[in-house]
Amino acid sequence: MSMTLTDKAALQIRRQLDKSGEKAVALRIGVKAVGCTGLAHTFEIVEQIHPTDYSFELNGARVVVDAHSLIYLDGSRIDFVTEGLKQSFKFDNPNVDSECGCGESFNVKKNVAAAKA
Repeated sequence: MSMTLTDKAALQIRRQLDKSGEKAVALRIGVKAVGCTGLAHTFEIVEQIHPTDYSFELNGARVVVDAHSLIYLDGSRIDFVTEGLKQSFKFDNPNVDSECGCGESFNVKKNVAAAKA
C-alpha cells in the first residue's frame, strides 16, 4: 500500500503542522461517505498516530491514513495546487471511477468497492 506527495504538497503539510504547534505530528487523510457521488476526502491535523494507522513519511511530511480509507486511497499521488484564488490538495487517485461535477466527491471502481465489502 502506498501514496506519494509532490514537493508542493509536502511543503504545505509541513507549513500546516508548523502552524498547528509542537504537538501536531501528522496530517490525517481519509475518506467519508458524502456528496452526490459517494465519497469525499477528509483532512485533519493530528497529535497522535494510532497503532492501526498506516503512516507515511513523504518528502519530509508525515501523513497517516486509517485502514478503511487506505483501501480507497492506495496508489494516490497528492499535489497542492493553486487555481485562481483557490488553493487545495489535488488527488490523482487510480481507484476513482467518476467524480461529481463540482469535484467535491468521487466514486471508486467496482473492484475497489468489492474489496471493501
